Amino acid sequence: MTTDRLTKWRMILGRDQDSKSESSEGDEGLSDEYAAMDAALEALYDTDKTGGLGGSAPAVNRWLGDIHAYFPKPAVQMLHRDALKRLKLYEILNDPDTLKTIQPDVHLAASLLSLRGLIPAQTRDTARQIIRKLVKNLEERLREPVRSAAQCALQKARRKRHAHPKVLDLKRTVMANLSQYQPEFQTIIPEKLYGFESRSKGLQCIQIVSDQSGSMTSSSVYTGILASILASVPSITTQFIAFDTSVVDLTDSLNDPVELLFGINLGGGTDICKALEYGRSQIRNPQKTTLVLISDLFDGASKDETVTSLLATIKKSGVRVVVLPALNDEGSPDYNHELAADLAQLSIPVFACTPDQFPGLMATALNGEDFNSWLHREGMTPIA
Repeated sequence: MTTDRLTKWRMILGRDQDSKSESSEGDEGLSDEYAAMDAALEALYDTDKTGGLGGSAPAVNRWLGDIHAYFPKPAVQMLHRDALKRLKLYEILNDPDTLKTIQPDVHLAASLLSLRGLIPAQTRDTARQIIRKLVKNLEERLREPVRSAAQCALQKARRKRHAHPKVLDLKRTVMANLSQYQPEFQTIIPEKLYGFESRSKGLQCIQIVSDQSGSMTSSSVYTGILASILASVPSITTQFIAFDTSVVDLTDSLNDPVELLFGINLGGGTDICKALEYGRSQIRNPQKTTLVLISDLFDGASKDETVTSLLATIKKSGVRVVVLPALNDEGSPDYNHELAADLAQLSIPVFACTPDQFPGLMATALNGEDFNSWLHREGMTPIA
């Protein structure tokens, strides 16, 4: 067996067998770099160590430094997630300097948010800084696509011919009537006028109803940030309703996505009907409202047919309804296939959506276009 293959199997199997003998040949076969990687992995995955990194393992600062030095970024993020799941890393939560070295990602943010009740007072501000850094990174990536798609859709929806001069879209009117230029008068005599509807009459509402149960943690982080971006777009009213077995209206927190995320109580069970009933009570103009339900559709409080019936009633009132079993970058979600199939029979589209696809989804909703046509153009298919 070649050295490379021996090293690979040594890293996979660990040194349990080596430690049972007097020989240290297993460790002698590792370079300094691989030995450091092995020590970092053993500190996390040695099943005999619970409740911390272990007395003989590297200190938390050194452990964090090692994994950042020896592993690529995707692996570092995975190790952070596993550490928060497998070990009680009170050292991390108690040390602001250590906490600052962590590279934030969506999963780490969800873990910190779910652990926020355990975070000591002296590091609470540091945890918020980590969340704020993640929010800033995601906003830089998503803000312009979301705002641009929404504003273009709203402009398209508001344009109409024969507009009143007070709401005249001058640029569009000129461009549409260039053929009517009169040289003798050095002016255009327009044949068609284009303008905008009154914003008070054309106000669109996006109602996001977001499942906060334990299976939806990464989706919850993305959902909160995207809802905050939508709330900054003129001519859109954005409502944000979070639920597990309780329902919390966080619309007033949309101006600060960090506070919004800290207002979300990750975990718990699921009562979809309670959330939908509350959302329905907040709808003022069904014909101008799009309801986006973000949930894996596993409901512990209501029967599937009850959820289906309620969504059918909401849709019948004129509300456009779309269901996203996941809003993240992780691929196909685990979801309630039976309920999803029932919703598909009602022409309610059910599909997984990445954050980068969300702007197109919103543009489709605001334009009043068919969701299935958009899915086809994007090369996507409903998962139901």
